Amino acid sequence: MTISHHSPSQGESTLEHGAQEQPSNSKCNDSEHGEISPPTSARPECDVSSPSGGDDGSSPRDVEKDPDTPAEGPLYSVFSKRQKGFIVFMAAAGGFFSPLSANIYFPALPTLASAVHVSDGLINLTLTSYMIFQGLAPTIFGDLADIGGRRPAYILGFIIYMAANIGLAVQSSYVALLLLRCLQSTGSSATIALANGVVADISTSSERGSYIGLVQSGALLGPVFGPIIGGVLAEFLGWRSIFWFLLILAAIYIVPYVIFCPETGRNIVDNGSIPPQGWNMSLLNYRQARKLDQNQLNKTQSREDAKRAQAELARTRSLRWPNPLRTIHVIFEKDVGLVLLYSSIIYTAFYTIIVSLPSQFKQIYNFNELQLGLCFIPFGAGCCLASILVGKLMDRNYKRIADLRGFTIDRKRGDDLRHFPIEQARIQVIWPLLLVGVATTISYGWVLFKETTLAVPLILHFVLGITLTGSFNALSTLLVDLYPLSPATVTAANNLVRCLMGAGGTAVIDLMINAMGRGWCFVFVGLVLGSLSPLLLVEVAFGPKWREERRLRTESQSDQAEESAPS
Repeated sequence: MTISHHSPSQGESTLEHGAQEQPSNSKCNDSEHGEISPPTSARPECDVSSPSGGDDGSSPRDVEKDPDTPAEGPLYSVFSKRQKGFIVFMAAAGGFFSPLSANIYFPALPTLASAVHVSDGLINLTLTSYMIFQGLAPTIFGDLADIGGRRPAYILGFIIYMAANIGLAVQSSYVALLLLRCLQSTGSSATIALANGVVADISTSSERGSYIGLVQSGALLGPVFGPIIGGVLAEFLGWRSIFWFLLILAAIYIVPYVIFCPETGRNIVDNGSIPPQGWNMSLLNYRQARKLDQNQLNKTQSREDAKRAQAELARTRSLRWPNPLRTIHVIFEKDVGLVLLYSSIIYTAFYTIIVSLPSQFKQIYNFNELQLGLCFIPFGAGCCLASILVGKLMDRNYKRIADLRGFTIDRKRGDDLRHFPIEQARIQVIWPLLLVGVATTISYGWVLFKETTLAVPLILHFVLGITLTGSFNALSTLLVDLYPLSPATVTAANNLVRCLMGAGGTAVIDLMINAMGRGWCFVFVGLVLGSLSPLLLVEVAFGPKWREERRLRTESQSDQAEESAPS
């Protein structure tokens, strides 16, 4: 069971739909997508920084860098920069598990097929089924996390994941392998949606680019380093060691998470200032609460303050089952659907190159499993660089456009995005990356066709890691900006679409190479990537209008719900 919410009042929908990124204690939420209204007793509702610049008509100011001019309202997040760094690191590390588990046993596929006595075609179904559940599972976990908090969703996911790894390590039949891979995917895939949700909890749109880049690096490094690790383990310790390794790695992650990582869900702790309820507490939170209770001078007051704040949040919640249809609803919003479509095309192009690498390099260079695994390193290096570089570029471009428009940036309390072209700020960063990425994808096909020296395709892998990963990260950040209070749900929608499209791409890429040849196959992939890029121009032109229409539609629905509700 998880938690649902009351019908919001007029004005409650603006934040949810990317129109207004509101600090804590705001009433600007949207029940349609599973968000709640945090307590409002602390201040007047919906205080935001003015988008028009300084009070004296001067140039726009950055509130964080201009502390002498006070801003109204509480902080968007009370977590310190050091705490945010730790939280983002844990989110990125958690996001590493799903793609790592998907790819780590690539080198062991022939051995596994022999061990369970099936053909190569049947053993490949374990890859396809994994990707299908990788897309479906976050639709439930995303809704659960957006409503009931991040920590319970993380912990439940890892319990399922660890149990599946134990089963996979000891099983000896194909049916068990197939079913347990689905269970393994269900447990680990939640972390991808949850990671972006955590970032949205603690960061405003002006600083979100860098954080999203970091958490996405975990998800994008899995396909790169998974085969390397899997090749080493399968070569020297056997295929069962792969799943024991994943179990140990998960235990190493979840123990410090349970002890130290705080709850960040804004419907549970608001901006981090409200103590979490029992099952959302980390052990460190619990110890601090006990220590505070033991201080007789503060005991009564602290308990009363915590109970009052928790009661105001709880008053807006009721129990219900998580609803995966909320994710489907998000996909059919015009502005979000357009971004989801092109983001998934980029991901599919990325994944077709990754998946085809082992078979093509084995044919061209006659490499063994370990050598093939090492060939993924340049891709990984490019992904790492993109995660850092593109995140900083997004934050810088956000500030540049804000300066040009006289828009006030408030990193501490959040910005009113109704008056800011967030689509333009994110998508402008993508164009040079896409141009280079399309040209490199086309070139890569002919490099494979000519069977050049190994250094050439590896250099192109590095470039593709930067360009395709960077483009995907920028669009993932935009999706969170469009749905800042349902970040896990919108990321689950992203995960669903990209995984289903990626599964289709991986299923046909070998057939395409055999039918079209290496050169023309990747010319086709590059042309699809380039020819559909005008979708982003449509998003920049019409996205703000669609976003505002969604806000007004939701406000109207909220008004009708209030009028029909019994007094």
